[in-house]
This record gives sequence, C-alpha cells and structure tokens, in this order.
Amino acid sequence: MAPRANWKGFLRLSLVTCPVALYPATSESEKISFNQLNRQTGHRIKYLKVDADTGDEVPNEDIVKGYQLEKDQFIEVTKEELEEIALESTRTIEIDEFVDKADIDPRYLIRPYYIRPDGKVGHDAFAVIRETIREMNKVAIGRVVLTNREHIIALEPMDKGLVGTLLRYPYEVRNEAEYFDEIQDVKVTKDMLDLAKHIVNQKAGRFDPEKFEDHYETALIELINQKRAGKPITPKSKPAATNVVDLMEALRRSVGKEAAPAKAEKPAKKPRRASSGQKEMLMPIEGKKPKEAAAKKPSARPQRKSA
Repeated sequence: MAPRANWKGFLRLSLVTCPVALYPATSESEKISFNQLNRQTGHRIKYLKVDADTGDEVPNEDIVKGYQLEKDQFIEVTKEELEEIALESTRTIEIDEFVDKADIDPRYLIRPYYIRPDGKVGHDAFAVIRETIREMNKVAIGRVVLTNREHIIALEPMDKGLVGTLLRYPYEVRNEAEYFDEIQDVKVTKDMLDLAKHIVNQKAGRFDPEKFEDHYETALIELINQKRAGKPITPKSKPAATNVVDLMEALRRSVGKEAAPAKAEKPAKKPRRASSGQKEMLMPIEGKKPKEAAAKKPSARPQRKSA
C-alpha cells in the first residue's frame, strides 16, 4: 500500500492538465533511531515550547511565526497572511521549460518524489505528458509548493509514472572557490596517471544498489542485540593510520593489492538482495541461522521493529 501523498494538485503542460499526487520516493524510517533518556530514571526526554524570557510553556494556539529584524525585534506574520500570498504552484505544477539532464548540476538536487495520476481521471493527459518527455529525452522543469515554500522540480519518466526531483535555488549552493582556491597546483606525471587508471580498471563495475550494505546500520543492530542478550560489548580495533611517503610506490603496491583479490573473487558473486537481507536481521537475540535468514523472502517493503 502506497504511503499518503505529500501533495495533490495538477500537472500542466500548456493547455494539457491532469490531477496528480506526489509521494516521497525515499524513506529514512527503516533506519535505527534513538530516543533521548534521563540517565537517572530511564524515562524519555520531552521537549516543551517555552517563552525564552519567562520560561512558561506556550500552547500551540498562541505560537505564531516571526521574522527577526534585530535582537529582540521581530515582525509577526500570521497564517492568514501567508495564505494570501499563496502562489499558483501551491496547487499546480506548471512545466516551464525542457532541458538536457546533463545541464543540471548535481549540487542542485535535493530529494526525489514519485508522481502519478490522482484518481481515475486524467490518465490520458498524464500519459501524453510522460511520453512527450520520454520521446524528447529531456527533463521537464516546473515549480511546486511543499512545506509552504516554492521549489523548482525536475520531472523525468520512470516506468508508467514520473519522478520529480526538487532542486535548490542558486543562493542555496555555496561557491566552490571558497573551498578550492587553496588547493595546490600539482603536476601529475603520466606514470602516476597510468598506474591510477590501472587501479580504476581493476575496480570497474556496474552500479547496482543491491550490492551495498549499510555497515554502520548492521553494527548498530549487532550492538543492540548484544545488549538485549546481556553480552559484554568489546570495542573493535581501529585500523592504524598510515603515512604515504612515496606516492609512486603506493600506487605500484595498490595495483598489486587490487589484482590478487580481483581474480579470487571473480567466481563467487556477491549474493543479491544484500540490503534486504540486512533489514531482516533486526533483533534476533538468539541468532537466526544465516541460511534461514536467506531463505526467508523479504516483502516488498519490510517493516522494521523498534529497538
């Protein structure tokens, strides 16, 4: 069952309009999360909204928004005033232009959303817009209001739907010169570059997110399981820092280091669904056998138990 839509409105290309719903394409809810506790009582910490001067708790109905002009001086803005300046993009994603995907700087990408027709009407218009974007091999740029702010959104076809990625405004992206200007100009020799390219070729592959495992998440699960079982926690040894003195020698040794395991690992491919298997291993105190865990087929969206 799909999650609740974050936004509902209309998608419009010139005079072609259709009702759509926008859903989050990613989720952080399956990650381990912690609560803050009182060490003395073990009770959860509760946050209160209090007046900064009096210390009195303030009920939600008495809390308003304010823009700070200077210290202790604010301009109050009401909910009604914010609604009066509501933009058309509050209810409509208007496609303004079409661009090449390569033109979008990755720094401007924020987060993706799935977009699909809302209800039983408008599927024809939605399909026309989707297939036009697909056939032109372009990215559609529009505007949408989420969380009371207008965002730029880039639309791309995916299967039968669309993926809309929120984009940052130029003033939200920091100037790289502030960070890169002090990097020294270094002349990289052809021999060094050839060795480095050789290492890259040895590590070359195809991006497959199923191959990746969140090692920190796995470590958290193991830590919680050990504490629940009353087992002692032993710190793991940290790798010793190395000081590279001879860069050329380090490159040569790296080539040899990568060559050996590459041949050994080739016959045994890493099993797929590694990330799903990782999700299944949550909280088996007595330790589920690896084969049993692998035999259990994960659901489309496994629900993780609370720690």
